[in-house]
Amino acid sequence: MIGRNAMGRSSPLLLVLLALGVFFATYNLLTMVNNYRSAGKSLGGFSHHTLLSDPIVEMPKNVRRPKNSRSLFHVALTATDAPYSKWQCRIMYYWYKKQKDMQGSEMGGFTRILHSGNPDNLMEEIPTVIVDPLPAGLDRGYIVLNRPWAFVQWLEKATIEEEYILMAEPDHVFVRPLPNLAHGDYPAGFPFFYITPAQHEKILRKFYPEENGPVTNIDPIGNSPVIIRKDLLEKIAPTWMNVSLRMKDDPEADKVFGWVLEMYAYAVASALHGVQHILRRDFMLQPPWDLDIGKKFIIHFTYGCDYNLKGELTYGKIGEWRFDKRSYLRGPPPKNLSLPPPGVPESVVTLVKMVNEATANIPNWEAQ
Repeated sequence: MIGRNAMGRSSPLLLVLLALGVFFATYNLLTMVNNYRSAGKSLGGFSHHTLLSDPIVEMPKNVRRPKNSRSLFHVALTATDAPYSKWQCRIMYYWYKKQKDMQGSEMGGFTRILHSGNPDNLMEEIPTVIVDPLPAGLDRGYIVLNRPWAFVQWLEKATIEEEYILMAEPDHVFVRPLPNLAHGDYPAGFPFFYITPAQHEKILRKFYPEENGPVTNIDPIGNSPVIIRKDLLEKIAPTWMNVSLRMKDDPEADKVFGWVLEMYAYAVASALHGVQHILRRDFMLQPPWDLDIGKKFIIHFTYGCDYNLKGELTYGKIGEWRFDKRSYLRGPPPKNLSLPPPGVPESVVTLVKMVNEATANIPNWEAQ
């Protein structure tokens, strides 16, 4: 049964429900997760630090898949029913379908995990599973806390044929066919420059005690993008949920980690289970800071792109030309957005062209 934990007790879903009920009283997850430390295995003489080099190392022969083999992963993203989330999901799903069957792709099925608790008008357009949001007030206005809770519920209730899962987000665009970058017990993740565990050891020791090892065991990642074996995610997800709640309840952690708190929680939860990630900088690019597409696989359009008409970046100041997803909080962007002026980097130009292609081909694009 998917829901049984390593000790043969309650399912992850029941554990989280318990945590939601008595979390602020006596529930102590860190005692339990020490039993899960066997997830990470040694790869002979191949060191962890060598394995996690940039952008990828030559994998040891004992975990290298035959060239003619395919290992499909299921694409899963959490979403709300807000217009801002819906138009991003539609573009993301359009490019998933375009890249899925291209040579080199190992994309399998697709699920939008809708954590509003109710169906919306995209149910027939995008494969969707509905899960419950957190109890009212528990997220304290930090809606991202619903993400780990959504994954816990989805893993408990869904039938997932693929052995691996890609945790993605609505503002991801597949710019190339994506292969399975994970290798056995080692998931693949993208290293974020602003996730710096070594700089926050004092805070992280509240959630990752010294007996678990050095804080360098905590990878500089969030949960997305990550390609991970399904059974590993089933172990990590409840821990990720509960560490997120504990961090949010800790004034120091909440203040310091801010909008990336849930990302730190995933990194800590993975380390608590002994799971370490292959860091792939080619996994994703983030305009306007990454200038070239190169051989990267995903465009993450989380940052605003502001330029003057000379093609010069004016980040932090609204540009004469701009593309910023936050400009479209209440509804989708119009079709046929103007292209950037000459001199703007390839990454931004490609993003706008891909948005325009999607909006031109998605039926009823203007629908809310």
